[in-house]
Amino acid sequence: MAKEYKLTPQPLTKEAFAPFGDVVEVPNDKEDSSLIMINGGNTERYDSLVNVELEAAGDKKETHAVINIFRAQPRPVSKGLAMDIEMVERHPFGSQSFHPLSGEEYLVLVADCVEEPTPENLHLFIARADQGINYHKNTWHHPVLGLNKVCDFLVVDRKGGGNNCEEHFFGKDVKIQITC
Repeated sequence: MAKEYKLTPQPLTKEAFAPFGDVVEVPNDKEDSSLIMINGGNTERYDSLVNVELEAAGDKKETHAVINIFRAQPRPVSKGLAMDIEMVERHPFGSQSFHPLSGEEYLVLVADCVEEPTPENLHLFIARADQGINYHKNTWHHPVLGLNKVCDFLVVDRKGGGNNCEEHFFGKDVKIQITC
């Protein structure tokens, strides 16, 4: 019989997410050092909120940042059902940043910085529609978890040589479920 684990999301905050990456949002503090007024004082620029990590690997092909759109299908938890978690992935040569475009909240599942994640290492957050996230390189995470409807995400990612996506499957003797 499989050992069962249930995960319930906690609110996404910069402090809680710091071990895994960055929360990308407009700071509440108008005195924030990232704020630069541009365009004749007509636009607030929140500068350098995250660092895009890019590392060459493998055959040393050109490594560069790319911007993509990922379209996520709604997950069963949006209908009050439990969702099974079977795996997590990580990107050893670059960060990966997700920014919601559909005005919907979404789930963020990460694991502590360990070589082989276990259910006890998992952390689940619920992100507001105005919060993006930037996973640090080598951060174990579940692929994008959209809720309620089809959701688009602008994704800043690394493109280049080497295997930049490692997957870890928990196995059939473990049952991990997300409930909201």
